Amino acid sequence: MASNDGGAFRRMLRKLTSDVEVLDAVDLSEDAEKSGAHRASECARGQEVTMLGRLRSVEFCPQDAEASLQAELFDGTEGVTLIWLGRRRIAGIEPGRTMRVRGRIAVRDGHKVLYNPYYEICQAQ
Repeated sequence: MASNDGGAFRRMLRKLTSDVEVLDAVDLSEDAEKSGAHRASECARGQEVTMLGRLRSVEFCPQDAEASLQAELFDGTEGVTLIWLGRRRIAGIEPGRTMRVRGRIAVRDGHKVLYNPYYEICQAQ
């Protein structure tokens, strides 16, 4: 019984002393693993993946440029850029949203990208 109390105490102490961003990344990674999603850090070019994460940023394209919408999805291990070609806005795609996306990994300028991914906006937990 003492070993369980010590483990619980260590976890509580870690939560109190760790950086909020680190704790959030751990939680996101655990949620993605529980859902059976792929981890961004383990994905390779050409692999078809399903990922779960939170949108860190969303960039709307100006009216005079080519239509595209870009967002960064973070799953707790690494960020992946989502790009919807031919779209300037998609309702519900905004920073802070949790999403499940599916598509084939590409690499652009050294960063992982999903072009026109299938997506599902998940309920906040």
